[in-house]
Amino acid sequence: MLQATASFFCALVVLIMQTPAKQIVTAGPAPVGPYSPAIKAGGLIYVSGTLAQEAGGAIAGKGDVGAQTRRVLERMREILTAAGSSLDRAVSVTVYLTSAEHFAAMNDAYRTFWPSDPPTRTTVIADLVLPDALVEMSMIAVPAGVERTVIHPPGWMKSPNPYSYAIRAGDTVFLSGLVSRNGRDNTIVPGDVTAQTRTVLDNAGELLKAAGLTHANVVSSRVYLPDAATFARMNEAYRAYFPSAPPARATVRAGLAGSQYSVEITMIASTAAREVISDGRAANPNLSPAIRAGGRIYVSGVLGVTPENRTDAAAQTRETLNRIRKTLAAAGCTPGDVVDGLVYLRDLTDYASMNSAYRGVFEKGFPARTTVGTGLVAPDGLVEIMVTAVKP
Repeated sequence: MLQATASFFCALVVLIMQTPAKQIVTAGPAPVGPYSPAIKAGGLIYVSGTLAQEAGGAIAGKGDVGAQTRRVLERMREILTAAGSSLDRAVSVTVYLTSAEHFAAMNDAYRTFWPSDPPTRTTVIADLVLPDALVEMSMIAVPAGVERTVIHPPGWMKSPNPYSYAIRAGDTVFLSGLVSRNGRDNTIVPGDVTAQTRTVLDNAGELLKAAGLTHANVVSSRVYLPDAATFARMNEAYRAYFPSAPPARATVRAGLAGSQYSVEITMIASTAAREVISDGRAANPNLSPAIRAGGRIYVSGVLGVTPENRTDAAAQTRETLNRIRKTLAAAGCTPGDVVDGLVYLRDLTDYASMNSAYRGVFEKGFPARTTVGTGLVAPDGLVEIMVTAVKP
């Protein structure tokens, strides 16, 4: 497991201009991998997965998820300040916990940072790259002065947990991770994965309608399944809501905060013109290779498994990034236009070898990135990568 050392860390450095469309934002401990703490691009700020590190790199609050949650959000506040924003401008947060048992304590600490109108949020269970870490968060925020409007359907109760169900930021609408609950009274809607997927997507439809949108405006989604054996049944229910030009998507096996749920889905929608990017691969009825909406390109989660690299994470990473490069090229982009990445690793002992291969593609101007350990739905998949690019 990767160990951070003091030599890798530095004091506050603010806003290094990379290109007119992409600014690198750094603050606090230097990254322990080939990624930037945050990227400011296209009217949004993408903050990398952040751990509860002190200035010297050690994890603060060992064994205390509440203390770690506070440290993570303090670090994120520092990064957003460097980017000309603040925590109250956050629109979307993903929380990764090592155990569902930490959910309540994380919430207690988390809610103190947003007394009102908290960002949308998705919380899943995953393995983290530093052994003492109990919680990691990634975030998307808007700069000061950019629209941030909470969307709440008529008749829905507020969530009992500290998040908003949907937030509009400019031409983009972010939805929280949705599970099978009734929005009007917060009761659980029971059923198998088929029934729960339908409930989730029906609820998404109500949120989208409240924002003046429909499922056809969804550009990207992430699906979390506690049991990979339910993948086909989830897909069958999911396809009915996206009969043509489905959004970009990644699906992994991950635990959820409540054991009663068999699926969680988080989505991004856009009012901008929506274009499917075709990269020459065979059509997949469950997802598009990428979706362009305005100046953003949302690329689906990509695997790079071949008969020759089934046990080689570095080789799979190189092949995955080659495939992503082709998709980006079809959209008129290069790896230099990537602003945010999400890396799922089946085994975190492959973290260093994945980084070595990843670094070769993003030689400088690294995008923001989150890396967590999850199961993958492809039997021989060791790494899956999902990216977002910005091309004005």
